[in-house]
Amino acid sequence: MGANFADVHCPSCGAPARYDIVSQQYLCQFCGGRVGIKEAIAQKQGFREFRQQKIRESAGQYHLMRGTCTGCGAEIVFPEGEAMSNCAFCGRTLVRKDYIASRELPELIIPFRITEEEAKSRVADWCDQHPGKSEAQHVREHLDGLKGFYLPYELVRGPVTSKVCRMDGGKPYTCSGYVDNVFVSCSKQLDNRLLDGMEPFELDELQAFDFAYAAGQRIKAADVEENALIARVNTEVSEDYAPTVRKTLETKAVDVTTHSESVLRMPVLLPVYYICDGETMAAVNGQTGKVSVRAEKVSHYYFIPWWMKAIISTLLISGISYGAFRFFGMNPGESIYLTGMLGLIWIIITLCAYSDTVHNGFRVESERKIYSSRGGPFRRVDSQLIQDRQERKKPVTPPVFFENIEGRMLPVMLRFTSPLRIAQTAAISLTALFLPVILALFINGFDFQRLELGGSAVWFCIAVPVVPIYILKFARIDLYEHPWIYLLNPDGTKKRYRKKRDIKISRDTVMTLLGFTFIPPGCLAVWFGILSFIVMVYLTAFGF
Repeated sequence: MGANFADVHCPSCGAPARYDIVSQQYLCQFCGGRVGIKEAIAQKQGFREFRQQKIRESAGQYHLMRGTCTGCGAEIVFPEGEAMSNCAFCGRTLVRKDYIASRELPELIIPFRITEEEAKSRVADWCDQHPGKSEAQHVREHLDGLKGFYLPYELVRGPVTSKVCRMDGGKPYTCSGYVDNVFVSCSKQLDNRLLDGMEPFELDELQAFDFAYAAGQRIKAADVEENALIARVNTEVSEDYAPTVRKTLETKAVDVTTHSESVLRMPVLLPVYYICDGETMAAVNGQTGKVSVRAEKVSHYYFIPWWMKAIISTLLISGISYGAFRFFGMNPGESIYLTGMLGLIWIIITLCAYSDTVHNGFRVESERKIYSSRGGPFRRVDSQLIQDRQERKKPVTPPVFFENIEGRMLPVMLRFTSPLRIAQTAAISLTALFLPVILALFINGFDFQRLELGGSAVWFCIAVPVVPIYILKFARIDLYEHPWIYLLNPDGTKKRYRKKRDIKISRDTVMTLLGFTFIPPGCLAVWFGILSFIVMVYLTAFGF
């Protein structure tokens, strides 16, 4: 049964239709039928109304209670005869009252596969495997507090769109993807990253909800507001897409902002065993047995301003340079002099290189690490739990990038630092650095013995700091701002797209160039520079 609840069906033949990111619609693999995004949402809305009616009809057979925590506000649903005195999420007192809103219960559920004792055994195994962690000791001390809950989630499935860019600036890009059966927590008291650490769940055991599943079980009521839930969906999708975006944009510092207005959402209960006592937090997947433990200490990540990066890199390079000079026998005075000269050049280079990240200031981000158990899900074979060797990973459909091509948003593949582009940048840089030498060789017939490099000393003094600045800043920006674009065809092939560039020289540009060439005093500086360069080439070719 599983994912059939969330399937979109072809209106022609009734078969499940798969979402095609390139064409931005659902396609039937059997008859070729097409289902638009709005049609798919309307189709699932009808199913949800049917399920809600069935739940309301069966609600009268069960009388459930709801406990509201006076501390964290968590709402727990439990059978009428069960006494609950403490909140399992913060330890405070629960106030009992009738659970009268059956509409709060979801439409789908994955039943518990492992028992509470088996879940405790899984946690104990994790503690045995990590004896050096303080979390293992404290979790073991609170193992009796492990309780099972059906936690509220929403099953999310459908197309999403993301805006992505580098954190240090640059052109933003658009990518579209498909969220395939992602679960998003609807509990505001619980650590989402801890719950993510025990995923994924297996959808083949997804069932239509019935109140019989609630008998004898605790149910955590959903308490996340609609806007916060949408934000969670967007954040989770952004985190899932980040690895692909980092690989495409060729940097780890990426910003991904996702919009998920077109996804299908269905409320579902998932089985979880949970420990929460102060800084001690652990969760066990009630279906697969995967353990997730939150670190007790907070990890801090520091981000520094752009100018500080330039200073730090200059100090490091200067220190390495000084050590190298001393290692090869240079005296301290000369080593300090040369190190200072190189440091001056390097600080100019790094300040220019990092100047496009001026919006990056000093800040500190904090988070707790999440430790997860290894191995595949546990399955019951002849009343015994057996673990699969192959670990299950969360399914993520890679996003597809889109570019505005001649007024239309078309699916593309982006390439930035290809070997050919790197070779072109290197060739331009070397040519600029040794331009007088190259021209001198042509003049003297490639007579290397007559070549006098001292004739280009002034040029080298200018080019040595300028060329690295060009490579680190302007050439890099050109690569990132103007990627090679490959159009993706429906049959899976790709073709390089070359934008037509119309070179137009305005009258103002022509007049400006003529002014610098023939109108003093600007022309004097221009002609002095040209004559100086010619002299440098001659002296380099034939000597002094």
